[in-house]
Amino acid sequence: QVQLVESGGGLVQAGGSLRLSCAASGSIRSNNAMGWYRQAPGKQRELVATSTSGGITNYADSAKGRFTISRDNAKNTVYLQMNSLKPEDTAVYYCHYNTYVRGSFWGQGTQVTVSS
Repeated sequence: QVQLVESGGGLVQAGGSLRLSCAASGSIRSNNAMGWYRQAPGKQRELVATSTSGGITNYADSAKGRFTISRDNAKNTVYLQMNSLKPEDTAVYYCHYNTYVRGSFWGQGTQVTVSS
């Protein structure tokens, strides 16, 4: 089992910034992928950004140029720096941990609200 603890969500005005953090603990594997997904009311959960332990990153088109994913492998922590936030970024943001061989795990989610 892997436990994920997220922090950093909140309310921000359009154009503002937020930084999300997600710390993993438990059965950590050296080879993994961590990332962020989001789910807005009435919509399906969607990818925001992912980062592998080897340093490969992937972004949704909506995140490119505004969001940056980074990680500290020594702390088993992944970050999402979100700049130039828009009202359409409002969603619950979920941390995701993929072990590749033993399934994946989700955090409890953190609310991000961007006011216009």
